[in-house]
Parts: sequence; structure tokens; C-alpha cells
Amino acid sequence: MTIPLISCVDNKGKQSVEIDTPEEVKKAEEKTADVADQDFIDGMTGKIWHNYLEIKIALTNADANKVQDIAKSMVASFSEERADMKAMAQELSETEDLEKQRELFAAFTEKAGPMFEDALSGGTIYKKFCPMAFNNKGAYWYADIEEINNPYFGDKMPNCGAVKKTIKK
Repeated sequence: MTIPLISCVDNKGKQSVEIDTPEEVKKAEEKTADVADQDFIDGMTGKIWHNYLEIKIALTNADANKVQDIAKSMVASFSEERADMKAMAQELSETEDLEKQRELFAAFTEKAGPMFEDALSGGTIYKKFCPMAFNNKGAYWYADIEEINNPYFGDKMPNCGAVKKTIKK
């Protein structure tokens, strides 16, 4: 465990150090945006949701290698009755091409979206739509926050899109 140290110099030129207790560090970690506040009726969906969000962030950051690593982890989470989604995650883990990854993510979203919506047992998820993705054909994605961070355009158009559906349980 790491303990963050914050160094400050007061107006008299004296240096002081503030040390956060483990409890304060834990409270700070609980407030971070990457801790999803969604609950699902089964562990498999919860793990896939967590990986899905990580892939979405990696695509938004145009990090193809990270997408591959997370997709590999996601593959291991699927049960046999979700073989089609498992195969898509496997394909996502095998391609280094960022645009191909974005296409696979859009196709995966179409398959996984209803599973996320049906299995949600607590919290809120947002279904979002980017009308300009894939030569103006448009594409959906799901997120745990209302703010738009477009995985299809990354830093080119990070705010392109809108919340089309809010799912609460």
C-alpha cells in the first residue's frame, strides 16, 4: 500500500508534510470515477461491464494495446451461453488496428447492451449514441457516467454524442 505525501511550504519558508492515514486514502479511492456504482444480478455480467468500461476508456484514449489486454481479460469472464460475445471479445483481443477495434466494440455493444440492461440490479447506466461514427451510420455505447467521452473518435471529437437512454434500477 502506498501513502500519498503532500509537501507544502508555508509563508514563513518552513516546510511541512501532511500524511494521509490509510482510512483517508481508502475514502479518496472510493470517490474516484472509475469505481462503477452499478450492480448486476450475476458476477459474470459485472465483470464484463467492468472490462467493457475499461475498453471504452482505452478506445477514447486511442490505446489499441490496452484494448487488446483488457479484451483478453474479458474473454475469460464469459459463460458458455454467451459464446457469440466471447468470440467478439476474442477478436477484439487479437487485432492491433484501432479502427477495427472500434468497429468490433460497436458490434459488441449491440450484443451486450440488452444483457447489461436486463441484468442491472442497482445504479444507473447510460446508453449513448454518436450519429457521426462510421461515416455517419452512427453507433451506440454504454457508460457509467452521463458525461460524453466518445470511444469512436477519441480526442478528435471527444464530446460528440448524446445520452439516448438512462437505465436505473
